Amino acid sequence: MVALMALIGLFCGDRIRALARSYDDLPAPALSRVPSWPALEPVCAGVAALVAWRAGLPYVCFAVIGVALAVIDWRTSTLPDAITLPAYPITALALLPTGELPRALAGGAALAAAYGLLWFVRPQAMGFGDVKLAGLIGLAAGALGWQTVVAAAFCGQLLGALYGLTLLVSGRGTRHTQFPFGPFMLLGALTTLCLAW
Repeated sequence: MVALMALIGLFCGDRIRALARSYDDLPAPALSRVPSWPALEPVCAGVAALVAWRAGLPYVCFAVIGVALAVIDWRTSTLPDAITLPAYPITALALLPTGELPRALAGGAALAAAYGLLWFVRPQAMGFGDVKLAGLIGLAAGALGWQTVVAAAFCGQLLGALYGLTLLVSGRGTRHTQFPFGPFMLLGALTTLCLAW
């Protein structure tokens, strides 16, 4: 089954590449613009296989959607509603077999509310797309428990802070340098899902 998920991830990686290119006309910060993603297909295959093995099949859809959102956000600093919003019912349906959908929905609402408060307090530091992404992350993590929701949120914040610190120390950025935060939120969430099993 894990091998099958890897093959599906490989196929999805090719589709994600095409999808990401369709958003390339959007402006992107110099720090995140990259000319190509040569390893996208094997990365997507690896993520799908790892999540299937460690967290279970219900989380593979979220993982693949997460790769797509991370790539697009990194390239364009945009988390498209056309992907994020349909991901909610898709993820919810995938989580039905876990029997934990009510807790997952509560986790999504709680994390979206927490990020919504952060956005309200400092809208210049975070886009509203990150708030919507937080709800999706909370939905996926919530099925595994409240500790997983908290850990996913903390891990994403930590990874983003470490990247910002790296930019500062290397002289590639300042305290006011903005960069896409979604990829770090998603990496933190996927890491947490794989470790929480």
